[in-house]
Amino acid sequence: MIDQGTAPGKALSAEVRVGNELGLHARPAAKLAQEAQRFDCDIFLVSGDQEVDAKSILDILTLAAQQGGRMQIRASGDDASEALEALTGLFKSRFGEG
Repeated sequence: MIDQGTAPGKALSAEVRVGNELGLHARPAAKLAQEAQRFDCDIFLVSGDQEVDAKSILDILTLAAQQGGRMQIRASGDDASEALEALTGLFKSRFGEG
C-alpha cells in the first residue's frame, strides 16, 4: 500500500515483505539498487530502527533482511510515486526468483 500523505513535498511510503527464500541477498539487493538508481528522487529502505539508501547495494545488504521480513520504502521527490510503484513491483515478483 502506498501512502501518499497530504502535504506537498511529503515523502511517500509503501510497506513491503521480503518473499525470497534466501532473504534480500546480493542478487535481489543489486536489482533493487539498480532500479532505484533510475529515479531522481531520494529513496530509503526502513527496517526496524535502520534506514538505508535504496540506491546503495552495500547499504541494502546491511539490513540482513530475511524471508518474511517487512520494511518500508520511503521516497521523496518529483518521481517518487513512479519509484515506489517500480520497487514494490520488484518485491511482489520476488525479484524474479520465483
